[in-house]
Amino acid sequence: MTNDNRDHRPPGFETLAIHAGASPDEKTGARNVPIYQTTAYVFDDADHAASLFNLQTFGYIYTRLTNPTVSALEEKVAALENGRGAVACSSGHAAQMLAMFVLMDPGDNFVASRNLYGGSITQFSHTFKKFDWHCNFVDPGDPENFRAAIDERTKAIFLEVLANPGGIIVDLEPIAEVANEAGIPLIVDNTMATPYLCRPFDWGADLSIHSMTKFLGGHGTSMGGVVVESGKFDWAQNDKFPALTQPDPAYHGLTFYETFGDFGFSTKAKAVALRDLGPALAPQNAFNILTGIESLPVRMDRHLQNAQAVAEFLEGHPAVAWVSYAGLKSSPYHELAKKYLPRGPGSVFTFGVKGGYEAGVKVVESVELLSHLANLGDTRSLIIHPASTTHRQLTEEQQVASGAGPDVIRISVGLETIDDILADLDQALGYAMQKAAE
Repeated sequence: MTNDNRDHRPPGFETLAIHAGASPDEKTGARNVPIYQTTAYVFDDADHAASLFNLQTFGYIYTRLTNPTVSALEEKVAALENGRGAVACSSGHAAQMLAMFVLMDPGDNFVASRNLYGGSITQFSHTFKKFDWHCNFVDPGDPENFRAAIDERTKAIFLEVLANPGGIIVDLEPIAEVANEAGIPLIVDNTMATPYLCRPFDWGADLSIHSMTKFLGGHGTSMGGVVVESGKFDWAQNDKFPALTQPDPAYHGLTFYETFGDFGFSTKAKAVALRDLGPALAPQNAFNILTGIESLPVRMDRHLQNAQAVAEFLEGHPAVAWVSYAGLKSSPYHELAKKYLPRGPGSVFTFGVKGGYEAGVKVVESVELLSHLANLGDTRSLIIHPASTTHRQLTEEQQVASGAGPDVIRISVGLETIDDILADLDQALGYAMQKAAE
């Protein structure tokens, strides 16, 4: 009997975080998604094997390509982003590589915001050149900068909506319009915001990328990355994306966009890029990230509450020259935060210490509760001096341009008791001031 009185409205974010992609195991009834710690899967017969390898049916072949635990995670993240499909992999850097592998040919370029994680700037500036892929970095403050950098070989625009490390918020809507007019996808790294704070597809983005190592996993235990497809981009509107619109010789002339439609990009990224580049996500890590996502909404609420308190404390501290947090009314990004991140502008931001490079080093060396390490999005509060670590490989000019100058400290505010976080920062800043005065 069907209950016609059931509520058919779409589930809320918190419900999706717990239930999307995570139905009870059919054979055992296990409520949590099992860890399918296996390399390969038995075929029913030769015809079944052939149909899987020919992409004529969906199923499991080899864990480098597909795994039930990883598939559950992909479904969950796609649901949270309101996307059509997703491809999980070993790290955020691997996710960027998979995305560009599908889009780019030798000699092609893409346009990126200059306000990115330092590792992304290095990957785009140096490593991608090995593939003859080129990146033009622009100031994201003016959407016209993106338009001016586009030429006939440009295949995408790439940005972070909430930029790491500077807490800069990029105005997505007009940049999405620039990408749309050029017939190229807008790729948004949504790691810092998470889909709980911002869904880029709602603002015109076409692909969303996460380092799931950060807030999605949330506990500093597991590496992972993911590319999410909106399903709304028309890959056949021009001749820029032959990997999706032309027959693929590795699959007997199959055309991915024609065959798979609104998840054609995801299928190509998995069946070709993940297959050949090989950055598979370990099932154990997929399980850990799945578990972490279940508490994402409540964790983010606490992250935001603590971050606001820390930013206000630092803004009034005598050892601090400035604070870049969009939750402060003094921030030039305060209004953009209200538009794109109404729940709050995340919990990772930067501040400048008086005394420059040496003072910055002294602060991160003096904390006791906070952890001095190169990560973010953990339950623990984390701190780092980017100029001496994550952005060390950049020139000083590049460091300053990306928001990681010599006086900059990045903090990822965790879930500890707020008074304890403030006390530790106060003593570290005070010690730095004392040493500078000696």
